[in-house]
Amino acid sequence: MIPVRNWGISRRFGQLSLNRNYLIVEACIIGIISGLSALFLKAGIGSLGSYRVALSHQYGAWLILPLFGLVCGGLAGFTLQTFASEAKGGGVPQVKAVLAQFPLPLSWKVAIAKSIGTILVLGGGLTLGRRGPTVHIGAALAAQLSQWLPITPDHRRQMIAAGAAAGLAAGFNTPIAGVLFVVEELMRDVSGLTLETAIVASFTGSVVSRWFGTSDLNLPSELLIAANQSYFSVKEIPLYLILGALAGGLGAFFNRGILTVLHFNRRMRLNLATRMAIAGMISGIVISFLPSFFRDNAGLRDFLLTGDAGWEVIAIAFVAHFGLSLLAYGSGAPGGLFAPTLVLGTALGYLVGFCAEALIPEASQYTYALAGMGAFFTGVVRVPVTAIVIVFELTTDFNLVLPLMLASVTAFIVGEGMFKGSIYEHLLEASGIHLKEQNNSRVLMDLTAAQVMQPDVETIESHLTIDELLPILSQSPHRGFPVLERGKLVGVLTQGDLGQASPNQRDITVGELMQRKIITVAPQASLSDVLYLLNRYQISRLPVVEQNQLRGIITRSDIIRAEAQKLLGDSEHAIKLREPSYCVYRTQDIDRHQPKLWVAIANPNTAEALLKIAYAIAKDKNAIICCLHIIEVSAPCPLPETAINTIPERQLLQRLEKLGHQWGVAIHTQIILAHDVAAVMLQQLSTDDIGLILGWQGDRNPAGQLFGNVIEVLVKEAPCDVLLAKTSHAHPLKLAPSPSIPRLRTLCPISGGHNAQRALEFVPALLRLTPDVRRYSLPSQICLCQVYRPKHQMRHFPVLSSAQTKLKEYVEIPVIPLPIRSRVIIDSLIRVIKEETYDVVVMGASSDSLLQQALHGNIPEAIAKGTNRTVIIVRGKFEKDLSF
Repeated sequence: MIPVRNWGISRRFGQLSLNRNYLIVEACIIGIISGLSALFLKAGIGSLGSYRVALSHQYGAWLILPLFGLVCGGLAGFTLQTFASEAKGGGVPQVKAVLAQFPLPLSWKVAIAKSIGTILVLGGGLTLGRRGPTVHIGAALAAQLSQWLPITPDHRRQMIAAGAAAGLAAGFNTPIAGVLFVVEELMRDVSGLTLETAIVASFTGSVVSRWFGTSDLNLPSELLIAANQSYFSVKEIPLYLILGALAGGLGAFFNRGILTVLHFNRRMRLNLATRMAIAGMISGIVISFLPSFFRDNAGLRDFLLTGDAGWEVIAIAFVAHFGLSLLAYGSGAPGGLFAPTLVLGTALGYLVGFCAEALIPEASQYTYALAGMGAFFTGVVRVPVTAIVIVFELTTDFNLVLPLMLASVTAFIVGEGMFKGSIYEHLLEASGIHLKEQNNSRVLMDLTAAQVMQPDVETIESHLTIDELLPILSQSPHRGFPVLERGKLVGVLTQGDLGQASPNQRDITVGELMQRKIITVAPQASLSDVLYLLNRYQISRLPVVEQNQLRGIITRSDIIRAEAQKLLGDSEHAIKLREPSYCVYRTQDIDRHQPKLWVAIANPNTAEALLKIAYAIAKDKNAIICCLHIIEVSAPCPLPETAINTIPERQLLQRLEKLGHQWGVAIHTQIILAHDVAAVMLQQLSTDDIGLILGWQGDRNPAGQLFGNVIEVLVKEAPCDVLLAKTSHAHPLKLAPSPSIPRLRTLCPISGGHNAQRALEFVPALLRLTPDVRRYSLPSQICLCQVYRPKHQMRHFPVLSSAQTKLKEYVEIPVIPLPIRSRVIIDSLIRVIKEETYDVVVMGASSDSLLQQALHGNIPEAIAKGTNRTVIIVRGKFEKDLSF
């Protein structure tokens, strides 16, 4: 008899969740739900908007429109911040972040809050669109459905993308554009599964939308008729280039405007409800002074698209819609940019079309209007292929393809030249989420079940009785066994199943007790699929089966061991997850092509001393100094909305900037809020940087680590040179009045190795410093010191000779080799430093004999504690096959 607890497994959802056909069915369901949600959104906005327009005619626009905008905006903001604050904004950036595997919430709560907020905001008169929200709602519903139904985490990502595609397809009634938008902007993935699920969901969503009689964007019939008679000639190419350039330039300005309004609102520290209420009231006031067709967004589109107005009215409409869209989107209102950009593009196209008709009588204003739609959309979102397909699907006119391509590509080139990146990427960065492409190892996807499984499996036959089975169980360390019948897997028997048998039933067979409906996996299944099945059904082992033949078995310990081996074999440093950050202060943008020397500012007492070291190196390397102060935020609230007093940090960085101005070196400063200081700092660094200077107190932290959590991670994973500087208050350094006459005495303990060589390369730059205390008139010199054990009878010191020869090429002061024979390395070095009065100690974090434990032992700690001099430890940038 099959146990009752196997009933759920007997449905074989485990295998279905890994099946492509199952995913196609789920994508179809997602398309239907997304299509219905888009229709609900349209009906709600239309009803509330019609009621608002009717009241404005009855009681006066000057009263109703601002009041309606104030109340609806405030209610929408209150709804969002009370039930789901993640639903604010357009929605596309949030979906893009989730698909990039950032942990942002997507659930039915987000979908409902987004729907209610969008209806209130757009019905209240804010000049935004509903296609962005439909993308967000479709993705949220898909994410919720994928939690209810069994599906692997990797396939869940595909379903979220399919939901977004279905939402856009249902909103515009353009299924092809929905698929292309997912591929071009959201996922940037053209794998077969992505295309299949997105196509099915988009098709289904569009069918649902058309079934209920919507042909969204609601293009006027006059425009569609004219579009099918569009005209394009070779002599119009310069005019379409001008149209594309204007669209790209204005699109870049539009993006900057949105970010400026967002930044202003955040600095005002107003809550979401207040910001949206103010935006709704201002929009109502402005619209009440404009012609009546501005009161209804759909009416405004119809009026502009038909081209019945003169160029003066269209120009006013363009300026008003431009400003109101910035105001509305910058408030955080749940509305999209699709419709505003298409309307603005139409107006811009008509304005260029008026000029074109004056120069070329046969030119068509309608063609320019439709080309302007695609061009302005491209200038803002930077998805030219999607823009072309959207307009083409709306008009089904092949004559529009050439002008659309010409204008859209030009807009893309000009827009990227003026303000690189789409608006969605900049919105995510403003929220502290940086979508940088990384080549992280996908361990769970790269390995398969066949590579991880244990091929030698202890099995039992189904015909064995309990009496025959007990001796086998007593001699085996396993608690579960695959059951075979004529070489085929027919079930699994665990020790728990034996408890079902009565003590008197000694002749009962394994086949009667075993679990027949079991979860299995194919050899080619990915490790992520295996782990998903183990977690979902809370089982400890998973048979690997091919054509009913048992090939092996996988346990959780097998997965952990395989993942660890893969990570150790494929990466030189640990893989860091991308962490959100939010910049609250920045002097100016940094030229990406100029070499940079980073200084991590953490302690105000040592900041100036570190800056002097950075100045000496930057002048020698012709680099700019970038001072970075990261404030760790432990609160769960979003970083942009975290209330932190940064006045002391700003004053410190401003003081450092003044020092740089006095010294004649460029210093850029930043203050960043972050949850993970080390991860965010790693995002700033690259292999092209000169290095990173970190302050160090010279002692262990309370946890027993030599450098502390943040510095430990940076030392291990920073892609550039890392300089750990323990500064001295008793023997400080200052800038030399004349760099041509060095006054510094430097000790360099060396023993060969990559890091020691990198340390020597920084020594000539440090000669720009001089001690800030009075001492005997000792000559400037560089001492190269190597300590060797007494048991080693060394007569030649090739490491010292080579280093001396190399340094003499760059400095004019004496370079002295000093071999020291000693049993105690630390005491010898400290004695030399004190007796010879050296000002600074520079050493590489070498893995060779002298400093074999430099990063994980006590030599740097002992030297730093045993002397009051400045100590600099250099860890060179990573090279292949190099380890500490």
